[in-house]
Amino acid sequence: MRWHDLAFLHWPVEAELLRAHISPGLELESFEGTAWLGVVPFRMSSVGPRCVPSIPGIHAFPELNLRTYVTANGKPGVWFFSLDVTKRLAVWAARTFFHLPYFRARMQFERQGDTIHYASERGPGRLGFTGRYRPTGDVYHSTPGSLESWLTERYCLYAADERGRIYRGDIHHAPWPLQRAEVEIERNTLGEQIGIAALEGEPLAHFAKDLDVIAWDLE
Repeated sequence: MRWHDLAFLHWPVEAELLRAHISPGLELESFEGTAWLGVVPFRMSSVGPRCVPSIPGIHAFPELNLRTYVTANGKPGVWFFSLDVTKRLAVWAARTFFHLPYFRARMQFERQGDTIHYASERGPGRLGFTGRYRPTGDVYHSTPGSLESWLTERYCLYAADERGRIYRGDIHHAPWPLQRAEVEIERNTLGEQIGIAALEGEPLAHFAKDLDVIAWDLE
């Protein structure tokens, strides 16, 4: 798959607010004693099995996820509270084969110059995100051991099925081509699904233009 126009938007959050929403068997990870919650809007293309023609309905779409960071058996990874997309088939495939909490949402993605306008809303509670973001600096790679690296350079995800069994899915990609980012958020209610009424203050914001990604089946 290929990921485009991605924003990493992160807020420091009290660890106890997140632990209750993470499956047993996973350990919530913190950086220098602080847990982080991320909102990540982007769009995907070329999604599908290697050497298989593109499948209509799941090969290209915007995605918005709410995430935090965990470890299992010493391996750091990502835990998703939700992943919103526009494609019904993509929701079915991700829930069926990857045990991930995908949801169908109404979404809009528009680029004006170097600014990305992004909007997503789903469900009767109108959970979603509306805002604008753009890169503001040169491309660079994060320094190992830094907060930026800790937040972004993660090469697996964790998921749980309806019986609580934990799965790991490994991914591979080049180091993130990060840029500093400027963001204006009009509305962000994604945290409400895990009991966080508001994410206060400006997020730590990064942008990445494009990245090729390989993912393996869950183990």
